[in-house]
Amino acid sequence: MKRNREQQGSRRDFLRSAFAVGVSSAVISVEQIRAASSKMRSTDNAKTFAFFRPEEAAFVSAAVDRFIPPDEEWPGAVDAGVVEYIDQQMAGKWGSAGYMYWHGPFKEGTPSQGYQLPLTPAELFRRAIAAINQHFTTQATPFHQLSTDKQDEYLETLLANKTTLNGVPSKVFADFLLQHTIEGFFADPIYGGNRNMVGWKMLGFPGPYADYYELIDQYGIKVDRDPVSIGSSPRHHAM
Repeated sequence: MKRNREQQGSRRDFLRSAFAVGVSSAVISVEQIRAASSKMRSTDNAKTFAFFRPEEAAFVSAAVDRFIPPDEEWPGAVDAGVVEYIDQQMAGKWGSAGYMYWHGPFKEGTPSQGYQLPLTPAELFRRAIAAINQHFTTQATPFHQLSTDKQDEYLETLLANKTTLNGVPSKVFADFLLQHTIEGFFADPIYGGNRNMVGWKMLGFPGPYADYYELIDQYGIKVDRDPVSIGSSPRHHAM
């Protein structure tokens, strides 16, 4: 299953394609997004979260940094604020299913019908991560202390739907986690992720500029400017 870096293509090209295609239609494996570097990052034990408990944050931090790992040029998911993004989503209205139709019957649906479980996203994350941490408690080594190869093997197992996590199909949880990892890396920083707009800088995306009036009569030029966030606009109103 392993391939050379030349076969995998560049990390930037892969993330650009995932961003352009959209999370829901991208078919992604851990092997595709494994970085050339296995550089480890230090953990800030003093960090507090609105939703995640310490043991949950430890797993999520390790997992998202395998989905989008750091390399010699760019930070990984954790340093880009992805864990904070997911934490805010789970602690907010989306995590409590405030934006979902939430009445039965709850039946197994087809992939095109989307999420069908009788759990809010926050409940799904809490239940699945508890099962994962319990599994590794019996193995004497928590997930975040495994080698990166072992972490990738386990994430592949989840994505292949080879286990159930407290009643949650592992692929459902793993797909949610991967989706939120990509969102947190590329969403506007106003939502807690994409710290310093690193995801946009990697792709060359300028952000939501209000207008290009000064360039309207210039054609075929490269627009080389720092990206702009919604929150940095003088007309921005807090949401």
